[in-house]
Order: sequence, then C-alpha cells, then structure tokens
Amino acid sequence: MSKQASIARLRELGITPNRDLGQNFLIDDNVLGMIGSVAPLRDDDVVLEVGPGLGVLTRWLAERTRLVHAIEIDRRLQPALAITLEGVDNVRLLFADAMRVDFGSLRPPPAAMVANLPYSVATPVIMDALPVCDRFCVMVQREIADRLFAAPASKAYGAVSVLVQLSCSRLAMRPVSRNVFTPVPRVDSALVAFERRSAIAAGRDWPRLSQVVHAAFAHRRKRLGNSLRLAGMEAPADLAGLRAEQLAPEQFLELL
Repeated sequence: MSKQASIARLRELGITPNRDLGQNFLIDDNVLGMIGSVAPLRDDDVVLEVGPGLGVLTRWLAERTRLVHAIEIDRRLQPALAITLEGVDNVRLLFADAMRVDFGSLRPPPAAMVANLPYSVATPVIMDALPVCDRFCVMVQREIADRLFAAPASKAYGAVSVLVQLSCSRLAMRPVSRNVFTPVPRVDSALVAFERRSAIAAGRDWPRLSQVVHAAFAHRRKRLGNSLRLAGMEAPADLAGLRAEQLAPEQFLELL
C-alpha cells in the first residue's frame, strides 16, 4: 500500500487520527525495508504488535512470520484493517487497550514484539513486554529510544534504562524521518532493535526488581538510602550514599 493509498483510505473511511491516543499512522512502505534489516525475526515466530493502525506493518509481518497478535484500541480502524488484511489468515486482531492486556496470556505466546508504538504508551508497553518477549524492534520517539540504552549518570538514564539493560542487548538504532507518518509528528522518531541476552537477572523476582528500580529513581536528587526508605525499603550501606543515576544496571541487583 503506497503512501498516497494510505492517505486516500483514511479520507475514504473518514478517519481522523486521534491525538489523545497518540496516533501517528505509518504510511510509507519504504520504512518496512529498514525494519526488515534490523528486526530479529524468524519464519516460525509469533509476533506481538501494539497499535497496528492501518495494518501496513501488520500485513508485512504476517507475510514473514507464523502468527501476529495485533492489539488496537481504536475500533474506528476496523474497516481499514479489514481492507489491508483481506486474505490474511494468520493475524489475530484484538480490539483492546494494550495497557489492560496481559501479554503473557496470549496464546500461542509471542516471541517478538515489532511495533510502531503510540508515543503516549510506548514506555509502559515495552516494560510489560520485557518479561514476555525475547526480541524487540520498536518505532518510538527518539527521546525514548535514547533512554532505553542510556549510560549511567546521563540525563536520559532512568528506571527504564536499567530494566532494559539488565535483560537485553541493543542490536541497532536507526533514525526515522517524520514524513513516514501521518499526521507528521512534532518530534523525531527512531527504530530500536534489541534482544534478550543470557539473562543477567535470571532467577530474580522481576516484579520485585522493577519495584526496587522504580523506587530508586522516584526521587532523583535524593540519595539512594533516602529514596528507598520512602518506599519502605533499605539500601546496602555501601550504596546508600549514592544517587540511583550513579549505579550501573548490575548494581541494582544488590538492592534485592
């Protein structure tokens, strides 16, 4: 489906992107080649896609993998998706709020997430998928992309950086033109691919780890001991005087 065809379809169906949902529809097929060059996909993969929009990426994924779980919150897009996915029988389309879906309950379970994530929910969606998927290729706001693999003591470094880096290694990051979307967003985007590595957090209580890491960064200017104490936790004496942003990801395991 060409860029012009995508825009024409929106007009034909009377669909206006919903700003409250952070909708910026992918309309340029050329970006699919970029996804294909960095997405760690396999022929037998079950893939999770959040926010399929007009179904451009959904159909591309369905042609290359075993099954696609596509979760879309906006039922207005059902006619457009039906047209794009006509004749495709390996897409399970679920109209629901992805923030309320337990990705771990999907059957068959997804091995990879590939998605043009709505900016407003990109971070929590990635966090929810981390314990479920092994491989990721996500289109996100450039600021979020930088945050995922930010270095300690940098401005972008935070809870998301720690949790992603404790479980995954980055494979690639590519800038994406604003013009591949409609409406054209006011911010830059990036495509980030990463995959689970030999789990450094293996055997850990992931919900507890997430709780501790978020508590540590809840008060960025406070020392770690004080931040955790406010959440009813304690920090080891040798780390209590540091700020969360000074710790390398692996050091947060010492807080459990």
